[in-house]
Amino acid sequence: MLGNNVMGVLFAYVHDERVRDLTEHRVMASVPYGGRYRLVDFTLSNIVNSGITKVGVVTDENYQSLMDHLGSGKAWDLSRKREGLYLLPPFGKTSSRTDGKIESLDSIRRFLKNSLEDYVILSDCDTVANINYREAVDQHIATGADMTIIYRHGDSPDVERNSIYTLDPSGRIREMLIHRGSEHGVNYGIGMSVIGRQLLLQLVEGCMSRNEYDFDKDIIQRIIPELKVMGYEFKGTAYQVSSFEAYFEANMALMDPKVRAELFDPNRPIYTKVRDDMPAKYGLNSAVSNSLVADGCVIDGEVENCVLFRGVKIARGARVRNCVIMQDTVIGENSRLDYVVADKNVEIEANRTLMGYQTYPVYIAKDSKV
Repeated sequence: MLGNNVMGVLFAYVHDERVRDLTEHRVMASVPYGGRYRLVDFTLSNIVNSGITKVGVVTDENYQSLMDHLGSGKAWDLSRKREGLYLLPPFGKTSSRTDGKIESLDSIRRFLKNSLEDYVILSDCDTVANINYREAVDQHIATGADMTIIYRHGDSPDVERNSIYTLDPSGRIREMLIHRGSEHGVNYGIGMSVIGRQLLLQLVEGCMSRNEYDFDKDIIQRIIPELKVMGYEFKGTAYQVSSFEAYFEANMALMDPKVRAELFDPNRPIYTKVRDDMPAKYGLNSAVSNSLVADGCVIDGEVENCVLFRGVKIARGARVRNCVIMQDTVIGENSRLDYVVADKNVEIEANRTLMGYQTYPVYIAKDSKV
């Protein structure tokens, strides 16, 4: 696969409603993860590691945080004189919010038409995984497929809509069902596909002329009987942020060295925006075990089974367990936190106690004071 023959289009805002607390002031793609990353870092790094140097990121409302994070794309080697990173705010014909992926693609039609690449990788930004798109595109070309859908086999997420696929022995998709809730032992989509650029433009134009905006129903389900739609199974580790609980579990999974080794393969690194900060500082009375601690943290209390983002401060006597504490949050003396997700710039005063449960973690909104 030649990188200059494939481009990427990422949908930064898709499935915002699944984690409404986290996406109130940001899009799904810029949701923080793993101490220093954003969800978009994984999809964007996968694109770059596969040799692709042209990427369009389709945004929507609340994209200021995403723009601040991506900048010119320098962290992903996408700050180039030719091609590179494109931020594409999708404004519909009648309003600032679009009706779906199809109208978003129609709003960036000029960007697609002016591109010279033959193939397009379409991807949501709600899945944490280290995927080699090169293999998927090579299979797409070798099989002569019109569209290749990347899927996983197992238990589908418990969400309002799941895309479930039935494949024949050759790997061709014969049927697509849209299910509600979790299904066991099925082939389910993770919002990633490969398609020819010209075909994509034709399908989008046809749907817009019929006032159809649902990408799954109005494009994929419609073309399965008519065109050659193949499946590509991704068998590696992946965590789909399908709910707030799933987000919490995806962070807690990083305590497992095997998960970290697969997600952060040194041969396929995950890039992110660089923030120069001092190393983490541990006080004389601190105690930290089984936790991920980013640079810039100052810890004088006890931390266990936690993900601490950059600049977090834990005061003396505080005990923090099973928590995700985002950037620049301050936890006061003698406070007790268990199963808590604290967003950025939260201040928790001294002697506070906050406790959730593994299946129902407590969320503290950005810039809050408790």
